Amino acid sequence: MKNLKRITMQVAALLVLGVGVSLCTSRPSAVPNDYAAYVNPLIGTGGHGHTFPGAVVPHGMIQPSPDTRLTGWDACSGYYYEDSTINGFSHTHLSGTGIGDYGDLLLMPTVGEQHFEPTPADAQQTAYASPFSHERETAEPGYYSVVLDRYGVKAELTATSRAAIHRYTFPETAEAGIIVDLDYSLQRQRNKDMVIEVLSDTEIRGQKSTFSWAADQRFYFYAKFSKPFQYTLLTEPALAPGDKAERPTAKALLRFATQKDEQVLVKVGISGVDMDGARRNLEAEVPEWDFDGVRAEARNLWNDYLGRIDIDTDNSDQRTIFYTALYHTGLQPNLFSDVDGRYRGMDWEIHQGKKEEPVYTIFSLWDTFRAFHPLMTIIDPDLNQDFVRTLLLKKREGGTLPMWELAANYTGTMIGYHAVSVITDAYVKGARGFDLNEAYEACVQASQYDTVNVKNTTRWVRSQLMPPAKYWKNKVGYVPCDKDNEAVAKALEYAYNDWCISVLAGAAGDAEGQKRYQEFANGYRKYFDPSVRFMRGVDSKGNWRTPFNPRSSDHRSDDYCEGTAWQWTWFVPHDIDGLVELMGGREAFIGKLDSLFTADSALEGENVSADISGLIGQYAHGNEPSHHITHLYNYVGRPDRTQELVDQVLQTLYFNDPNGLSGNEDCGQMSAWYILNAMGFYQVCPGNPVYSIGRPLFNKAVIHLKDGKDFTIVAPNNSAANKYVQKMVLNGEELTEPFFTHQQLAAGGTLELTMGPEPAGK
Repeated sequence: MKNLKRITMQVAALLVLGVGVSLCTSRPSAVPNDYAAYVNPLIGTGGHGHTFPGAVVPHGMIQPSPDTRLTGWDACSGYYYEDSTINGFSHTHLSGTGIGDYGDLLLMPTVGEQHFEPTPADAQQTAYASPFSHERETAEPGYYSVVLDRYGVKAELTATSRAAIHRYTFPETAEAGIIVDLDYSLQRQRNKDMVIEVLSDTEIRGQKSTFSWAADQRFYFYAKFSKPFQYTLLTEPALAPGDKAERPTAKALLRFATQKDEQVLVKVGISGVDMDGARRNLEAEVPEWDFDGVRAEARNLWNDYLGRIDIDTDNSDQRTIFYTALYHTGLQPNLFSDVDGRYRGMDWEIHQGKKEEPVYTIFSLWDTFRAFHPLMTIIDPDLNQDFVRTLLLKKREGGTLPMWELAANYTGTMIGYHAVSVITDAYVKGARGFDLNEAYEACVQASQYDTVNVKNTTRWVRSQLMPPAKYWKNKVGYVPCDKDNEAVAKALEYAYNDWCISVLAGAAGDAEGQKRYQEFANGYRKYFDPSVRFMRGVDSKGNWRTPFNPRSSDHRSDDYCEGTAWQWTWFVPHDIDGLVELMGGREAFIGKLDSLFTADSALEGENVSADISGLIGQYAHGNEPSHHITHLYNYVGRPDRTQELVDQVLQTLYFNDPNGLSGNEDCGQMSAWYILNAMGFYQVCPGNPVYSIGRPLFNKAVIHLKDGKDFTIVAPNNSAANKYVQKMVLNGEELTEPFFTHQQLAAGGTLELTMGPEPAGK
């Protein structure tokens, strides 16, 4: 590993000297190829992928999409492939999350009597829901359509960044209509402060605040209709069967007559600022009634995004899986500032931002720091830098960096403080569009137990942002398992996050801070029990947690987080050499790592986490803590094991099918893992700009870098049987170890990985 250490030290030296990978301002030009034709938006809508198939543009504010169910884990995105009815089309959705929210402003075209009665709390369908069939459903990047069997109406959706346009094709009838449902939401959120107003016989606007995962999510809309309507407003609270209290109501029942195959269009603009902002967003982005033009432009935007990587493969399913994965990385984070630059801040005040510096929302950082943000540093470093600026902005307004931010709300969801990882990784790869000292101070504050400066949160959320684990880590140097929940997982993530802070401290010239946080980074050693060779809980008296069972899981209520000791023992990405030493050396480490992939996959406990999925032995690809583990073999001289295990995951845990993901998509992370590994490499430790070589899935992959250069990975003799790398050549120079740097990638060139049927040397 001497060569890898030398590479890392060289990069670090460049950073200290202020020399980084240059960030040019040019962007890839529009691409002629129709990459969107390779995308299947229905991948992940079955199983527990929790994706949605609606019409969006890359990182857009609005996500018009069909909703098929209201509550439960598989309603997180609103759509579940196994369902047979559609409730309508709402305008905000989360992609692949394990908690639900959004589903704002639902539209449903109707024919005949309009049923709008409140539904029981356990119902999955609204009173106006319609059956549908997948045979008459189309989902493409930027476009969705379906025939609603109950009404005989064809519904079509497309979108811009901040606005949607619906096209409904009606039969001949005197009883056509559209239900505009503002009180609708996913997961039956608590509606507050709802207003719905009819401005004319073609215009409606409204606003509401909801309390759910986001404690105060503000939503504003303006809608314009191509056909005049008559209307009835429903604003009186209503009592649903089984309810003890009335529910707030805000609906508009629109009515009109239509000729056979008459098309009625609806344009909808949304905003997190106010109703005027929603109108300006719509008027700026969809000034005409040109549905097909908006659809074509949405597809162009996706082709530009997807065209940043070209692949050469004869396997059509793998091509579809790859480009769908890349598509999924473009769904979130979402634009959150209006066309005039205004946005709602973490202080819940309205701010005037710069149009050229957009603000974003939806940061699932516990998931996305691992592969999504590293991927963005490669294919769109400017956008990733916008994400970093947004995170620092949210810290200034809210008092601390977010863990999982949703619509200008802290949610306190998941563990660690991984905004630190995103910031550090961007910086070490050359991003300089933010203030280093501010970033460093923000990261230090996130690592501290600061319950005073956090604004606008519930007491519960504040306790999650600043858990006792932070207090104990800073006070006594470790997290006692009798002082906080998920103590081992939190402590391991804190050690990694603190290592990232030590890197920033070095760049900022704070030698004392660098030393302090490097000491914290070594804190992972406290939890390794050599008698069982697992990371294990330690109480405040220094005793090991007993009883101990490495395959035991009590979801979110044990010493681990959505995992077991089997998965969490390996989370030391910043000091793999140190972990090898703890395990007893190279051979002992390899043996223990082998046992992870060959152990019985059975899990034990009365409340086993459903997130522990996609199992190979006790390796769980369906959840994020395992995502770096296959590449650990590279660090101990067994690249063949990395290659065969990466191949196994690529070939057996991703499919061109609605149930094509082994776990939640998690805002692009599950897909980003696939993209990087299918091209042949992965970053084990964000913050250390070094890539680990795995098993390239394609004959050739070309990454089009922002400055006009290309980085190409070619794999001579590649095939399903030839999964082992025989020779590695980077720009004409043979590599002796399976690693290369981000600086080498960003400079462009060719990585040639010659493949064969047996491990190299055999």
